[in-house]
Amino acid sequence: MNLKKIVITGGPATGKTSVIQGLEYGGHLCFHEIIRGLTNEAKESGDLGSLDTNPIDSVTNPLEFNRTLLEGRTVQFLKSQKVEGQLVFFDRGIPDVLAYMHYYGQTLKPEFIEAAELHKYDKVFLLPMWKEIFSADKERFESYADALKIEDSLRKAYSEFGYEITDVPFDSIENRIRFILKIASN
Repeated sequence: MNLKKIVITGGPATGKTSVIQGLEYGGHLCFHEIIRGLTNEAKESGDLGSLDTNPIDSVTNPLEFNRTLLEGRTVQFLKSQKVEGQLVFFDRGIPDVLAYMHYYGQTLKPEFIEAAELHKYDKVFLLPMWKEIFSADKERFESYADALKIEDSLRKAYSEFGYEITDVPFDSIENRIRFILKIASN
């Protein structure tokens, strides 16, 4: 069986990180979300204009921030091609960058579209918004209503690049992981 690149995506606070951690704990190679690290760097450098909104929207130079994010996700993708195994998981993929840019009304430069076209994943799982587990924190800035709109942007971005999106049902982390592994392994 060839290596499959699997994206776990969804709006903020849908359980992605918990699922990725569970997959990793189960022995699967996982590439973690990188925006939190970039957000912390922007805070430390004083480049974050507001602590009340997503850094994609509030850094001094959003285009450069998104380029850095795109580069990080592209590096993850390229690293995944060098691993052995059957499945590799990503906490968000390259189209996520485009979805958030779209949500915040930012212009997509050709380099973003080209990266999404050149680096294709094998499967995309979306964890839908789940009001009962939604919570904001110091690095999650969106309201539940905003998060639903982000989910719509994510669906649109992945669909525009030809992906079939599989919704992960509301359930325990363990059952969500079982669901993902069953479908990803086929």
